[in-house]
Parts: sequence; C-alpha cells; structure tokens
Amino acid sequence: MAAGSQQYPAGALYVVATPIGNLADLSLRAIHVLALADAVACEDTRMTQRLLQHLGLDKRLMSVHEHNENEAAQSVVQALQAGQRLVYVSDAGTPGVSDPGARLVRAVRAAGLRVVPLPGASAPVTLMSAAGDVQAQGFTFVGFLPAKGAARREALLGLRQLPGAVVLFESPHRIAELARDLASIDPARLVTVGRELTKQFEEIDTLPAQSLPAWVGEPNRQRGEFALVWHAVSAQGDVGATELPGTVSEVLDILADHLPLKEAARLLSDATGQPRNRLYDHALARRQARQRASD
Repeated sequence: MAAGSQQYPAGALYVVATPIGNLADLSLRAIHVLALADAVACEDTRMTQRLLQHLGLDKRLMSVHEHNENEAAQSVVQALQAGQRLVYVSDAGTPGVSDPGARLVRAVRAAGLRVVPLPGASAPVTLMSAAGDVQAQGFTFVGFLPAKGAARREALLGLRQLPGAVVLFESPHRIAELARDLASIDPARLVTVGRELTKQFEEIDTLPAQSLPAWVGEPNRQRGEFALVWHAVSAQGDVGATELPGTVSEVLDILADHLPLKEAARLLSDATGQPRNRLYDHALARRQARQRASD
C-alpha cells in the first residue's frame, strides 16, 4: 500500500538500486516497480534473472552493460516512446555509481523522456555511514583506481591533497597492493576498510594506513569485494583522529621556533619514528594558524 500510493507513469525509465549483498535491502518501491515493469534493462541478465526469481517475477530482460550501453540505449528509448515502463538495474547498488547507467540515462533525457530514480543500497554511502570520520565535510567517490602500480600511486598522490574523505573500491586480487600504497604514502592517516558489506561475513575496521597491509594479510581477508574510506584531513592539516601525541607536538613547536621547519621535522622524525612529511605538515599548519590569529 505504501509503494502503490504514488503514481508510476508509463513511458518512463525507472533507475532502481538493488542490494549490494543482502537481498532484504531491496526496497518496497523497488519490488513494486519491478512488478509493474514491461521489461527490465540490466547489466548482467543472469544476475538480474536470479533477483527476479527470488521475487517471483518473470520479466523480459534487455542487456545494457558497459560495452554496449550507447547502442542498447536506443532500444530502451524506442520502448519508452512506445509507452512502456522500463526498469534499469546494475548488478549491485545504485546504477551509474561506478556501474553502467549514466549513458543510458543521458540518452533517455536527451530524447525528452522521464527518468525516475528509486534510491537504495550504495556501497560508498554504506561505508561512510560506518566510518565515523568526524573531519569529513563530504567525500569524493573515486571507485576503482588504475590497475598498474605507478598509475595507481600517482592517482593516490593527487587524491591525498583533497580536503574531504576519499572512497575507493578494490578487488580481492589487488587489495594487498593498494594497502601497501596507502601505508607508504600516508602511514598515520586513518582508513576504514569494509569487506563484504551487508553480507554474512561482513568486516568493517578503522585503522592507520600503516596497519592496513597486516590487516589485509590475515587469513581469508583477501576474499570478497572491498570498499575503503581514506579519512579526511582536518582544516589545520592534521589527520583528524590520529593527531600527533601531545609531547611530540610540544617538542615540535619548540624546535620549529629555533630551526627551519624541514630541519625540525627531520630531527624529530629521527628521534620518534614519526613520518617526516607528517611532522613538517603539522609544524607548517601550526605556524600558519598562529599567523592567521595574529593577523
């Protein structure tokens, strides 16, 4: 009754989010619209067929995936122009978010036809809600990074400068490489890693990046799909939940008053083991904050 109280016009494309692992996360509206649909366009007909079978539905399926999206969109547009209701689903989660669907939606809108989104499961939002990143004022969703090591590291170095959190996806056979890159680029920065989100063996942990390779190396950890939140850096230039220990910060302030910042960071890094670039960034941010206060 709740789902049916809204109108569902014909000649519209319904973009429907599907579960990322737990079938019970499919919304009532999604089930209602799938039942109304004249056909279901989908990323993988085999996976969508299993979903429909769970719901007791038998629908005509149209294959619309990464490699045929532009061409298949024309068939969808023609069906909509004929007055049909069509649903589009990706394999898991919200279409068009690291999944096909954006080109299809653009083609439907270009034809002057209606697109109706039905919200639901989304791995980036799911993990952000459990990350507890109090410094994040929004986040950047990146999805999968380049597969090759040099390109991946270059991408991470660029993302490191962003002010908010960064959400990444990774496959099980490359998660160890990503963990090593994150650990070497910014060891103290927090990472929330989610494995098999919403599934029976779901794991969500928050830890410094330097501990991530060991976490990933535990037995059976390199299985399933991964999402990661690279936590935000605070406006002061510190990593929000991994600020320098008080004594280290105090000593750094004293050294920075008498030495160039690079020299102060080098000496304290040698003495404490803290990453040199982190100490330098901390000292620079503190100096800039004092300058702003005096101005």
